[in-house]
Amino acid sequence: MFPLSRIAIALSGVFAVLFATTSYAQSIDATADLSSASTLPAITINGARTTDSPTSRSTGTLKRDLDSTVGSVGFVDADSYRNTYAFTLRDVLKDVPGVFVENRYGQELRLSIRGSGIARAYHTRGLEILQDGVPTNLADGSGDYYQIDPLALQAVEVYKGGNGLAYGASTLGGAIDFITPTAYTADAPNVVRVEGGSDGTVRTSAQVSRVIGPLDFLATFSMNHADGYRNHETGQYEQFNANVGYRFSPTVETRFYVGAYVVDQLLPGTLSLSDALNNPTKAAPNAVSGDQARNTRTERIANRTTVRLDSGELQFDTWAIHKSLYHPIFQALDQDGWTYGFAPRYTGHLNAGGMRDDLIVGARFFGGRTQANQYVNVNGDKGAQTLDSTQTAFNYDAYVENRLFFLPTVALMTGVKALHSVREYIDHGGLATDPTYKSTNASYSGLNPKLGLLWQPDRDTQAYVDITRSQDVPDFTDLMQTFAGTTRFTPLAPQHAWTLEIGSRGTRDRLSWDVTAYRSQVRDQLLQYTTNPDIPASTFNANRTVLQGIEAGASFDLLRNVTAPGAGDRITLSGLWNLSDFRFKDDPQYGNNRIAGVPLNVLRATLGYARPNGFHVAATVDWVPSGAWADDANTLRVPGYTLLGLQAGIDFRNGLSLFVDARNLTNKRYVADISTVANARTASPAIFYPGEGRSVFAGMRYAF
Repeated sequence: MFPLSRIAIALSGVFAVLFATTSYAQSIDATADLSSASTLPAITINGARTTDSPTSRSTGTLKRDLDSTVGSVGFVDADSYRNTYAFTLRDVLKDVPGVFVENRYGQELRLSIRGSGIARAYHTRGLEILQDGVPTNLADGSGDYYQIDPLALQAVEVYKGGNGLAYGASTLGGAIDFITPTAYTADAPNVVRVEGGSDGTVRTSAQVSRVIGPLDFLATFSMNHADGYRNHETGQYEQFNANVGYRFSPTVETRFYVGAYVVDQLLPGTLSLSDALNNPTKAAPNAVSGDQARNTRTERIANRTTVRLDSGELQFDTWAIHKSLYHPIFQALDQDGWTYGFAPRYTGHLNAGGMRDDLIVGARFFGGRTQANQYVNVNGDKGAQTLDSTQTAFNYDAYVENRLFFLPTVALMTGVKALHSVREYIDHGGLATDPTYKSTNASYSGLNPKLGLLWQPDRDTQAYVDITRSQDVPDFTDLMQTFAGTTRFTPLAPQHAWTLEIGSRGTRDRLSWDVTAYRSQVRDQLLQYTTNPDIPASTFNANRTVLQGIEAGASFDLLRNVTAPGAGDRITLSGLWNLSDFRFKDDPQYGNNRIAGVPLNVLRATLGYARPNGFHVAATVDWVPSGAWADDANTLRVPGYTLLGLQAGIDFRNGLSLFVDARNLTNKRYVADISTVANARTASPAIFYPGEGRSVFAGMRYAF
C-alpha cells in the first residue's frame, strides 16, 4: 500500500520551512528559456544564472570549462528536461552522443560508454560516477545510480574514455559528474513539483534555498512510488540532497554535501525472448517465488573546500558513504559497509614563456570495507547462512594533465595517471557450508598516459585528436564468483586499452554539432556471461577485443520567427547517432564475432517547436534498426524497434509550469536489455528485459 501519509507529512514539513524562512528577493525570468524544448542538451549553452562562488559555478561557466577538454565530452543542462517525467538517468542522458543507456526496471539500467560494462547485467562497471566531483562508487569501483536524483541536478558533465583524467578517472568508459545546484545557481528560492501517470506512478519533490550573508544552503527532497509496468516491480524511492556553503572570504569557501537515500525495489527478473515480446508484463517465476528485491539505505557526507589563488585554485575533497543492502536473489545478500576518501586537486592558469598553460594536478586516496554475508533465500527472508566474508579495497591515485597553447589556436595536451589498487578478501568460515577460514588479496598497478592536440580556430569551433591508455581494475562483483552454490575469490587480470579518438564540436549560426570517431584496442577485457538466471554472471578476461564507433549529435533550427517576423518562435530538428562496433579479435573461441549486449546502431531524432511565451512541443523517434546479439557466439539477436514519443508543456510568467510526456505511443513490444550468455543454444533462454509499453505522465512545477 502506498504511504500517502508519508508524503503529506514530508510536504507539510517542507512547506513549513518554505514559508517560515525569510524570502530573499530573487527574480524569475519572465521569458521562458527556449532550451526547455532543446533537443540536443549535449551542445546547448545557456547563460550563467548568477555570479560564481568558489565552490559553485553557473551553468554557462561549467559548459565553457568543459569545452576546454582536449577530447570528447558531453554536457546536459538540467533545464533541458525539467518539463518531462525525468525519473531515471536515461531521461537525463539519452541525448548525449556516445552514451548508451536503457532502462531495466525502476531506476536500474544499463549505462555504457564505449563498451564499458557491456556485459554487466546490473549496476555500473567501468565508469566513475561522481556527484559534485566526489565519487559515489564503492572503493572497489562498483556501484549503482540510485542516489542520483534527476530533479536535484543543475547540470551533468560526461567525460568519455580517457577524458575523465581531469578527475583522476582512467577507466575505459570515463566519468560522469552529476552537479547539484546551490542557492547561488537555483532557479528560484522555492520549487515544488507534483507529477504522476501510468503504472501507478506518483511523485512529489520540493526544493528550498537561501543566501544569508556568507552562508548559503539548498535542500531537495523527492519521493517516487510506482507499481511498475511489470508484475513484481513495485518501487518506492526517497531521495534527499542538501548542501551548505560558507564563504570565509572572496577567495576561500567551504561546502558540505549531505544525502540520504532509501530504495525499496521489487525485482521482476528476466524472461525468455518469446515472453519478453508477447507477455512483457510477466514476472520471472524465480523472482516471485524468491520475492526478489533490492533494498538499500545510503547516507553520504562530503566536503569541498576551495581556495582561489592568483594562478588558479586549490580544492580539497573529503567524503564518507555508508551503505546497507538487503538483496534476496539467488541467495539473500546482506551487506553493510563504509567508503571514504580524500582528494586534493590544483587547477592552474599559467603563463609559460608567453604561452597560455592550463594545468591540473591531483591525487586521491579512496578506501572502503564491506561486511558481505549471504543466506539461503527463503521466500525473500534469510535462511541458513552460507557466507561470512569481508571485502576491503584501497586505491592510491596521482594524476596530472596539462594543456599548452604553443600557438594562439592550438594546444598540446599531455597527461598521465599512476595508480595502485588493492583488493583484500576474507572468508571467515565457521559455517556448515564452508568451515574453512580463507584470506586472499590482489594488487594492481599501472601508468596511464594521454597525449592530444586541440585546434580552436574561433570561440565556437573546436577539433581534437588524442590517444589515451585506460585501465579497469576488477571489482568484487568480478572477483567473487559462485560455482556449485559456493561463492569464492576468482583471480582476474586488469583490463587495459589504448584508445584513439578524433572529433569536432561547435556552433555555426543555426547549426550545432558534436561528432567523434574512436577506436580502442583492448587487452583482457572483463566480460560476463550468465549461466543461470538464479546465479550471478561469471566474469572472464577476453584475450583481445576491438571497440570502435562514432558518437554524433547535431541540432539545426529549421525555421525561426515561424508565425510572424520577430515572433521569436522556432522549429528545431536534432539527431543522435551512436555506432558501436565491438568485436573479439582472433579469439580462439569466438573468432571476430561481435560482443553481445549493445546494438550496432542507435538513432534518435527530435522535432521541436518553441515559443517565447513558454509553450513548447516536441515529437521524438528512437530507432534501433537491428537489435543486439544476446550471446558471444552470435547465434541469437533480438529484434530491432522504433519508439515514438510526444512531449508538450507551457511555462507561465508567474513561475508555474505544466507538462505532459507520452512514451511508446504505438505500444511497441521490444527488448530493452539482455543478460548476455556465451552461447544461446546451450544456455538458459530467460535472459531478456522487456521494454516498457505505452505510458503517459503529467506534472506541475512551481518556482517562486
